[in-house]
Amino acid sequence: MLSIQTFTCNPFQENTYVVYNPDGLCAIFDPGMSNPKEEDRLIAFIQENELSPIALYNTHCHIDHVLGNRFVYERYGLFPQLHEGEVPVLVSVESRAPMFGMRYDVSPIPDEFLQEGQTVRIGEDNLQVLFVPGHSPAHLCFYSAQNNFLIGGDVLFRNSIGRTDLPGGNHQQLVDNIQRKIYTLPNDTVVYPGHGPTTTIGFEKNTNPFIRG
Repeated sequence: MLSIQTFTCNPFQENTYVVYNPDGLCAIFDPGMSNPKEEDRLIAFIQENELSPIALYNTHCHIDHVLGNRFVYERYGLFPQLHEGEVPVLVSVESRAPMFGMRYDVSPIPDEFLQEGQTVRIGEDNLQVLFVPGHSPAHLCFYSAQNNFLIGGDVLFRNSIGRTDLPGGNHQQLVDNIQRKIYTLPNDTVVYPGHGPTTTIGFEKNTNPFIRG
């Protein structure tokens, strides 16, 4: 059984997730830590719970989701794992960070990339990699059927969807992918989004003003 801890980080109020199992293995999703205080919160949680970080995943590479990539790499020796189509977005963060007045330690770029339909593991638990572009050009979500949750990034929020006016965004593509790849998951699937509170697939299908099921 996997557990999930949420850390809300940086001025964009981005959700960083630590997903961990009873044996102490954990994966870090979308590290958005932008200052030492936020970094210390993550370290303290990992130490207090005696966790061993084994993987770093980026759902996508907008600035608010990758600010902590370098920190996690230097602290735990983990390269970010992402879709190859997000590399141009990741590279562009260095030039965009000054626009937001934010410190950015340049993220390492991996040699290998995640693909649609691939399975990643945290101990005995599997997470299926879903390819859900639209908010960004190669956005990934991570679905655990065993544990009934989705690490959703900026695809689907509580009564909202990801913005599509950034480079590489495509509104119709996002809507189509939500319908085909997200709303087809079980209604009681808990969605852990990149911003804001958790929700469920069924709740969004019934109430989301942007896209109904």
